[in-house]
Amino acid sequence: MRAVIQRVSKASVTIEGEKVANIGNGLLVLLGVENEDTQEDIKWLSNKIINLRVFNDANNVMNESLLQVDGNVIVVSQFTLHASTKKGNRPSYIKAAKPNIAIPMYEAFVKQLQNDLGKTVQTGEFGADMKVELLNDGPVTIIIDTKIKE
Repeated sequence: MRAVIQRVSKASVTIEGEKVANIGNGLLVLLGVENEDTQEDIKWLSNKIINLRVFNDANNVMNESLLQVDGNVIVVSQFTLHASTKKGNRPSYIKAAKPNIAIPMYEAFVKQLQNDLGKTVQTGEFGADMKVELLNDGPVTIIIDTKIKE
């Protein structure tokens, strides 16, 4: 799994003119699933996200986690995170999981994140043409790949 995590002051997802997700302070997580991803990847990534110390403490130092600030989350599926641009100019998405694998993994990730966070996680809609709007706070953007774990 590959995730782009952005600390936001606000974020939303709109599909066909209807706002389907909307948060204030929290994280926007763009999630890409590949064929080799497992339940262990889901657990590891969820734990990493909720415990990332990327929110400011009283001294304005990034020292608090999503749990500590009672932040919210939107998770948006994004297969393009697995784009390969090695050859030519047209990205290849061969490593991105097909919907029959990606949808259950995406849903399992959202469920795991909700359980670990102890609250509802908002989402986009898998495969939909989504308009994602955000106000990146900081800006703080972190990329995590469960295969690399760095």
